[in-house]
Amino acid sequence: MSSKTATMLLMLAWSLSVAGFAAEAGGVLNGPDGNTAGSKTTVSMEEHRPAPFLPGVIARATLPTQEGLSSDPKTKEAPSSPAAKAPQPDSQGNKSSKRKRSGEILVAPIPILSPTIGSGVVLVGGYIFPFSKNDKVSPPSIIGGGGLVTSNHSRGFALGGQLYFKENRYRATVAGGNGTLRYNLYGVGPGAGDEGKSVPVENRGQFFYVEFLRRVGWNIFVGPRYQFVQLTTGVTVETSRPDINELLKNVFKARASALGLRVLRETRDSTFYPTRGGQLDLVGDFFAQSLGSKFSYQSYSFSFNRFSSLSRNQVLAYRFTACGVNGNAPFYALCMFGVKNDLRGYEAGRYLDRRMFATQLEYRLVLPKRFGLVAFGGVGEVAPSLGKFNTDNLLPSAGAGLRFALSKKHHVNYRIDYAVGKNGHTWSMGVGEAF
Repeated sequence: MSSKTATMLLMLAWSLSVAGFAAEAGGVLNGPDGNTAGSKTTVSMEEHRPAPFLPGVIARATLPTQEGLSSDPKTKEAPSSPAAKAPQPDSQGNKSSKRKRSGEILVAPIPILSPTIGSGVVLVGGYIFPFSKNDKVSPPSIIGGGGLVTSNHSRGFALGGQLYFKENRYRATVAGGNGTLRYNLYGVGPGAGDEGKSVPVENRGQFFYVEFLRRVGWNIFVGPRYQFVQLTTGVTVETSRPDINELLKNVFKARASALGLRVLRETRDSTFYPTRGGQLDLVGDFFAQSLGSKFSYQSYSFSFNRFSSLSRNQVLAYRFTACGVNGNAPFYALCMFGVKNDLRGYEAGRYLDRRMFATQLEYRLVLPKRFGLVAFGGVGEVAPSLGKFNTDNLLPSAGAGLRFALSKKHHVNYRIDYAVGKNGHTWSMGVGEAF
């Protein structure tokens, strides 16, 4: 979701059950902690401290095989020979006589420990299934949800789904949730993030999001989207900082409503673990008082992902993303690091402004027994305008991570990443790849 309002409120189940598997939001739940710069570890709500065990639980049924996820129905395989219709060995080497397969359930309880939200647990679940058993072209659809509760009274739940149907001609996405999120606000601009002084803030509210895309040719999808967010924002401790008071002046009770347009070019071979192909995504959301929004502003985002297979078990992934916000936007709608995985190693919301870019490269290695390793590095920056970007404010990022396949068939990974940034280091845990 391009609105950072909903992201700061509750990207909880959206990112894990829906977006974490197949859409654009990232992370478990996002929000900055109270640590300042220096050698201390910073752990955001999206970037949790891992527990000493891997809490992945799988309830498994079976799904139809969909190895190639090309958007073009012309790639659909021709009818196979009688020999090919014979029972094939499964991933364990056993022959299966089941031709029709139903679905697969993934459940992942994720314990968290954060200096911001305290200790708690995120419980998420998703059901991966074919929208039509006769459709061998569309990627698997997914529905799911999740809930969060922590010791500092941050809590929430969300439900969502993403459907692929008519031989991947159409894609529909819907999500909604409710929650309370407590975090810290540092201010706007790279200087505020570098200074590291924050004010505790609480957001309470609900969000709803829907999107419908149609393939128009050349693996390009185009379609409208709508989002609605209602938030109550306040500080838990009074502050004398004039910049913070200005940011909070008109957002105590705010409603945001927007119509948007998305253009997506999709050539990835998988929505869960791409090994080749790419994705180009352009989104514009237009918030207006005529739609019931308190603020009128525009939010734009662009991303480009590319995946190259180095060998059977090695993938090189590249990502570039940019963001821009114009108009009378509240602080939680600005471009920010830490909300998605565009630049790991930074707590959510510490660096935010009207313009942002980030680029990163990630090496992925599949190991035996469901495990995998990654190593990544990148750089990014926030600025009030394009002309204000400069090398002095660049934010570096580097790290490594461990993967465990919750679903071997669709290669849905449970991830644990350690990243180092300009101000410290972070741990992150989630379901699905960072991008």
